[in-house]
Amino acid sequence: MVNMRFNRRGFENEELQEVYKALLKPRLIEEKMLSQLRQGKISKWFSGIGQEAISVGLTLALDEEEFILPMHRNLGVFTTRKIPLQRLFSQFQGKANGFTKGRDRSFHFGSIEHHVVGMISHLGPQMGIADGIALAHKLKKSKKATLVITGDGGASEGDFHESVNVAAVWDLPVVICVENNQWGLSTPSSEQFKCESFADKAIGYGIPPENTFSIDGNNILEVLNTVKKAAKICRKGNGPVLVEFNTFRIKGHEEASGTKYYPEGLIKKWEKYDPVDCFEAYLLQNRIINKELNESYKQSIKEEINIHLKRALAEPAINVNLDEELGDVFAPFKEEVSEPGDNKSEMRFIDAITDGLKESMKKYDNLVLMGQDIAEYGGVFKVTDGFVDLFGKGRVRNTPLCESAIVGSALGLSINGMKGMMEMQFADFATCGFNQIVNNLAKLNYRWGENADVVIRMPTGGGMAAGPFHSQSNEAWFFHVAGLKIAYPAFPEDAKGMLIRSFEDPNPVLFFEHKGLYRSVSAEVAEGYYSIPFGKANVVKKGESISLITYGMGVHWALDYAEKNPNLNIEIVDLRSLAPLDTETIYASVRKTNRVLILHEDNLTGGIGGELLSLIQENCFEYLDAPIVRCASLDTPVPFDAAKENQFMAKSRLQVSIEKVLNY
Repeated sequence: MVNMRFNRRGFENEELQEVYKALLKPRLIEEKMLSQLRQGKISKWFSGIGQEAISVGLTLALDEEEFILPMHRNLGVFTTRKIPLQRLFSQFQGKANGFTKGRDRSFHFGSIEHHVVGMISHLGPQMGIADGIALAHKLKKSKKATLVITGDGGASEGDFHESVNVAAVWDLPVVICVENNQWGLSTPSSEQFKCESFADKAIGYGIPPENTFSIDGNNILEVLNTVKKAAKICRKGNGPVLVEFNTFRIKGHEEASGTKYYPEGLIKKWEKYDPVDCFEAYLLQNRIINKELNESYKQSIKEEINIHLKRALAEPAINVNLDEELGDVFAPFKEEVSEPGDNKSEMRFIDAITDGLKESMKKYDNLVLMGQDIAEYGGVFKVTDGFVDLFGKGRVRNTPLCESAIVGSALGLSINGMKGMMEMQFADFATCGFNQIVNNLAKLNYRWGENADVVIRMPTGGGMAAGPFHSQSNEAWFFHVAGLKIAYPAFPEDAKGMLIRSFEDPNPVLFFEHKGLYRSVSAEVAEGYYSIPFGKANVVKKGESISLITYGMGVHWALDYAEKNPNLNIEIVDLRSLAPLDTETIYASVRKTNRVLILHEDNLTGGIGGELLSLIQENCFEYLDAPIVRCASLDTPVPFDAAKENQFMAKSRLQVSIEKVLNY
């Protein structure tokens, strides 16, 4: 063991003793959990042995109401924030008393009460969330720091680049902590990055040298003092700060993976720098504690662990409840409807979107809009033109080109008590934020009961010769994911009312806006504030011969065809929202007409039409007089050439499809 030097300036003996006890607790818990793992009482364990100084030191350095976003080896964050041990052990065992009701493992949870937001397995998305939490603090002028932890491997993720860049551009009060473990699972740092220090990376993003630190992550007092400095910089509005903690992962990435890939002698070398042993030796050598007091600390913590572990083990296994499982996918929401007023004015589809945004911004002063070029420029479609003058640049924010970090930031705003909206410049670009949408936004309430009050506006669809990357209809990508609400209006009045409802709803909403409707469709729209609930389809044309079920641009294709062929007596059902889906209206129409055509602009294979077909087949089979037919776009990317795009579109096959159903 090395003779580690500790700078105790400003610490009384009693404070050093408390620091030591905080450092000791996660070590003793880990030793117990490794025993539990061997006995099969927990299924997996990510060990932080040898790295406790980081978790404990940075937590002690912050105020209790400042958020920390830890990783899976930061047990010391949870224990130092005094999360009840019985609940922690219940979480490890997958018991109902845990934070995720058995729905997620280990540290994949958060506790708003303790200002801790846990990670997901993807090693980076929590950084964007930290940006959002920090942005909320900045807008509220609350003078609080937010701290997020990543590892040297996680720093290779695109989320790291995006989030550090956003933090720097927006001067966010966030402390970015990089645990330099020397290894990412079995991959050494030499194969992960070429820079000498992560502090060098920070400077590349424009973070000044005085806001970067590279320290000994095994020295508890150095960690504590450095993070105190970093938090102070953030609270003064001079953030962000990046702190690199040089340390080593003594155990494997997780216990089952082992450490055989380490060169011989490497573990023994780093064991000499063990943060618990070195601080213990320092305290004993300087008579701040003695052997008897030290033993009493250990015995007391072990007794506390055993008591709470025994209680957790005695808890019954989870009683599986189907209603509870389904009910927890979304946060509860009292669906009150604000009725539209009598005063109406002519609005294009795009004007209705703008008006709905304005009404929502006026109603919710904690709503923040984010997106590429949405501020002074007004967005590429001019939806937010003039919003900066009305609501200020704090609430109408241009973003760097980084979809993942901004979706994460929107979630961070929600976690810190605000509302976040992101304009995806084109729905096609959602691929760059896909993980945040389907794994963070969608699963948050189900995993640990925290809602995601986030709206993502998705300009979508083709018909404008914009080619394969600006024309896709990608709603089916998200329709499959539990926990997302999907709106897809076809008319101005629905667009305004459903957009307002999106902000009323505390759950994540993807709001699809067909670009081809922006300036081609107009209607009388109620002025002022009103909302239209999701899950309520609209029969826009009554008929008897066939049910044509569609949404978005498909509604207008159907109406146009029905107007030119009045003798066919077509009934048209506009779904309006895809999740939740109004099956009641669909089934009622099918039972009346006995023939069904499902129309959508998306590709045929894997489109929403396949799911609608199955639902109708399962629930209305005895009412059908003909096979259900789908009319969709070709199974190719969307071509650029106008003639090719017309051939691609479902509209070109609409007549043939209707005749196929009616003539069966």
